[in-house]
Amino acid sequence: MAGDGGPRAAARAADRLLPHHEAATREVSLAGLQVWQALTERLSRKPSDSEVTIVFTDLVGFSDWSLAAGDDATLTLLRRVSAAIEPPLLGRGGHIVKRMGDGIMATFRSPTVALAAVLIARDAVKSLDVDGYTPRMRFGLHTGRPQRIGADWLGVDVNIAARVMERATRGGVIVSGPTLDLIAQTDLEELGVTVKKVRKQVFAPRQSGVPADMVMYRVKTRRELPGDDEVDD
Repeated sequence: MAGDGGPRAAARAADRLLPHHEAATREVSLAGLQVWQALTERLSRKPSDSEVTIVFTDLVGFSDWSLAAGDDATLTLLRRVSAAIEPPLLGRGGHIVKRMGDGIMATFRSPTVALAAVLIARDAVKSLDVDGYTPRMRFGLHTGRPQRIGADWLGVDVNIAARVMERATRGGVIVSGPTLDLIAQTDLEELGVTVKKVRKQVFAPRQSGVPADMVMYRVKTRRELPGDDEVDD
């Protein structure tokens, strides 16, 4: 009951135990469970809005491609992309918050685990082919304390994570400075990756929704050459 989804599990149990009670009675019972949740969080000193690593994904150039490819090919691509990226994320303890057309939002308790899952998902996407087209996916990771509202997460850190993903205009994996600070160098070495600071373009407008002093980093595997398509944006 102390983990993720504990209150919902308790609510389901209460509903089974009270199958013949009036709806109003069950609502009172569920309200009591919410009070119980608040009390247990206070006693355990575990905040309801704990630190998580937020992952956003998106297909680069998807709209233009789908317009030319048509509905059948588009649906085929989306199904294959989902089948490729969701198992690595879920298999490493990630929680898929929402699916948004050609992208998803997921959360992890550990930034290191999140990065490991994303790297597997990225490689899985690179192996896809739909009528000669190989999709290019971008990933953004940011760690913070977003506000959990029911099954969704809201707040500044969610917005930042989305903006971090958008910085990967040509695809690949971008992590925020706060996320990289929580990943040990030894873990990066075990994952076989290096990180490079994303340069700010001199004449480009400042990206909105991101702290002015936030640094972002591109994650690259050692087998990727400097001429790879994942160059600094």
